[in-house]
Order: sequence, then structure tokens, then C-alpha cells
Amino acid sequence: MAEQTEKALPDSTAATGRGQRQVLIGTVVSDKMDKTIVVAVERTVVHRLYQRYVKRTSKFTVHDEKNDCRMGDRVSIVQSRPISKRKRWRVREVVERAK
Repeated sequence: MAEQTEKALPDSTAATGRGQRQVLIGTVVSDKMDKTIVVAVERTVVHRLYQRYVKRTSKFTVHDEKNDCRMGDRVSIVQSRPISKRKRWRVREVVERAK
């Protein structure tokens, strides 16, 4: 019975036992800190009164272990355990380099 439940779970869930982690894609807006970047993630929401789509931006402080990311890069970030007071995200990969 235990073998069946392990096979039914995705690989990432079976390995960590923590479930799926949230993944977002955004643009690096600041890289001035050591091993830390600020990523702006844009999303569209429907305005309650006017029923039109409005862009909303959220900024996340992200851990960049290799100091690899630069301003303007598109990066994929993944939620993680608290790293510092405001850092709860890590860089997963650089999707596109800035020109």
C-alpha cells in the first residue's frame, strides 16, 4: 500500500515531503545588496467597480547565492523557508538575460 502512494506523488513532493512550492516569474529591479536581489512580479486583476483588467506589481526580496542576477533579468523564483527578516524566496533560474 505504501508503494502505491509514493508512485502517485510527483517527484518533487516525494523527495521533500513538503508539497508543491510556489513559483513566480519576474524582473530584477535591484541587485545592489550582497546575495540579495529585489524582483518585481506583475499580475493582472479585475477592477471590482469598472470590471477592467488592472496591472498590479509586488516586490519580493530574493536570495541569490551566486550573485548571478543583474538588473533587468527575467528570473524564476521559488518560495522557501525564511532566510532573513524579509527574504522568503530563492532564485530558481535566470529565464532571460537583460540586453
